[in-house]
Amino acid sequence: MHAELPGHRLDLDTRTLAHFMPMHLLLDSDGRALSFGPTLARVLQDDAIPGALFEDLFEVRSPGGAVTVQEVLARGGNRFRLLPRNGVRAGLRGLGMRLGDEGKILLNLSFGNDLIAAVRELALTDADFAATDLAMELLYLAEANSAVTRELRGLNLRLEGARMAAEEEAMTDPLTGLRNRRAVDLVLERMCAARASFGLLQMDLDFFKAVNDTLGHAAGDFVLGAVGQILREQLRAEDCAARIGGDEFLVIVVGRSDPKTLQGIAERIIARICQPMEFEGQPCQVSASIGIVRSTDLADPQAAQLLATADRALYSAKHAGRGRAVLLVSRGE
Repeated sequence: MHAELPGHRLDLDTRTLAHFMPMHLLLDSDGRALSFGPTLARVLQDDAIPGALFEDLFEVRSPGGAVTVQEVLARGGNRFRLLPRNGVRAGLRGLGMRLGDEGKILLNLSFGNDLIAAVRELALTDADFAATDLAMELLYLAEANSAVTRELRGLNLRLEGARMAAEEEAMTDPLTGLRNRRAVDLVLERMCAARASFGLLQMDLDFFKAVNDTLGHAAGDFVLGAVGQILREQLRAEDCAARIGGDEFLVIVVGRSDPKTLQGIAERIIARICQPMEFEGQPCQVSASIGIVRSTDLADPQAAQLLATADRALYSAKHAGRGRAVLLVSRGE
């Protein structure tokens, strides 16, 4: 429960933040660093420069698909896992929130499972942690065990971290940062089993092959990355967007089954994708065709049937002239 005296506001300067939160990062509304906690500055080393962008400092490991700090807060429920881009072996986890009306963003980080490795690599001491942090006491207890026990514990921690990272990577398309086919199939099966209300959008890029053939695969990869960013911007955190292969995408719009709503979402996505893109001074002109189906059209929705209907809807959109969205009703056999 949060409470404060009427008419009182707590203002913390960077010196106070550094004292109580030595692993903090204060950002402006654009995601540029305003101040670093002293311990975090040791982790980031030469990268701890005021004005540095969040995405230049960290690779986001969770939530999947997030790159900027704004996306982290929007998709992760203020919880996240990061990896410094400077090569320091310190996986970080933390909490974040926006401060008041100024739009500043405060992140408070910790080492999580990588505490022992971080302490050894960076030669951290009690002075590098908040006085209330039990990290060093826990470390002393670990060091009191035998060498074999310490190594086994360290190995287990590293394996667990590797397992979590591998699971996240296995569900993510590396080119766009969206979910992949495996992930969206799992979500679709779960939504169908729960008889949940959702819209399913199957999208294909028009004229994408021409971009690849005339400008090369690097230009094609650029277009795919831009489309991934557009989908993240147009959808909510609870929705699921995936690249399922080549220039094909699948979107699950959770809790939305109204035809006008789904049509509007699809048309906004199409309008954004149709806007001119430029790669190394060369225009990359593509459009998008979308087929739409609704789970509520079936008393017993099945993933295979919805996908088949969405594919037919997509074919209808392309046959009608491309660059448009078509909704078909999925009916039981």
